[in-house]
Amino acid sequence: MKKQWKLLVGALLLTTVMTGCSGKSEDESSKKQLVVSTWGLSQEVWEKEVKVPFEEKFDCELVLEVGGTNERYTKLANNPNAAVDIMELSQSAAANGYDAGLFEKIDYSKIPNAEFLIDPAKQLAESGAGAAYVINSIGIIYDKEAVGFEINDWSDLWNEKLKGKISIPDITTTFGPAMVYVANDYAKGNIESDEGKAAFKALEALKPNIVKTYAKSSDLANMFASGEIAVAVVGDFAIPTIEQAQPTVEFVVPASGTYANFNTIDINKNSQNKELAYEYVNWRLSQELQEKTAVTLNEAPTNKNVELSAEVAQNKTYGEVAQNARTIDYSFVNPLLNNWIDQWNRLINR
Repeated sequence: MKKQWKLLVGALLLTTVMTGCSGKSEDESSKKQLVVSTWGLSQEVWEKEVKVPFEEKFDCELVLEVGGTNERYTKLANNPNAAVDIMELSQSAAANGYDAGLFEKIDYSKIPNAEFLIDPAKQLAESGAGAAYVINSIGIIYDKEAVGFEINDWSDLWNEKLKGKISIPDITTTFGPAMVYVANDYAKGNIESDEGKAAFKALEALKPNIVKTYAKSSDLANMFASGEIAVAVVGDFAIPTIEQAQPTVEFVVPASGTYANFNTIDINKNSQNKELAYEYVNWRLSQELQEKTAVTLNEAPTNKNVELSAEVAQNKTYGEVAQNARTIDYSFVNPLLNNWIDQWNRLINR
């Protein structure tokens, strides 16, 4: 009898310990959950700036699924009924999702802060695509001393003085399609009617100036430092890394304009928490949050009311540059991409 009593007490104590260490109170476990799929970069800062204030404001719990763009997108494509409510994706990946019917066509009347989007982001919104909450763009970074003249326009890339001195983003990277558009502009082509024919002729003319293409912008830092290149077409987010390796470089956004890439917030068509999902989108577009994340997460804002100091705005697609940036229609590009990759590899990478 004593033995049985000891076993009973032990079991009760074990139950108490396990309950106390479960990490969630009964109240916390009953809160509504919103599953957000994102990259997980600077996750501690992200949780402090984005997650915690949202949870407190809406008395809910944000559950994170983190990983690379392709990994997360493929996972949802294979299981559209997954628990994921929100996906934060690159513009091109999101376009694939809308074409595949994975995402909700966004009703911007439910997002008050959408009224304050910069013009390029509004253009994206008009198509019903995911809300653009971060913007970056391409420019030309170069070592003026090594080049010997000022670069101020995209057409300067074709200057014969730059033979064997340039690196451009590979077609499979985020800004690869933007490079095709830059070439199309140089050729004064109509990319939608000729599906890139004029652009690839211009790229053929540019080829003598190209040392190599790059897949990771971090590779450019080594190429500049070693003197392998003197000029590159690059996304503005990579400038600090290159400047550390080669402090003499200058970054130029041509007055003729640039091409933007957005990170978007997309709602799973099968989400059971769409009301809360819309609140999350609205929160991400708010002036309050974007003023903070511009500093702490280095995210260039899409809310036009956000005011950044010159120091914070440096190397970001912000102000006049952001307002004048052109967007790429990935619903047009994506079906052509395999063909473009094939042409690119035969022309540039052989």
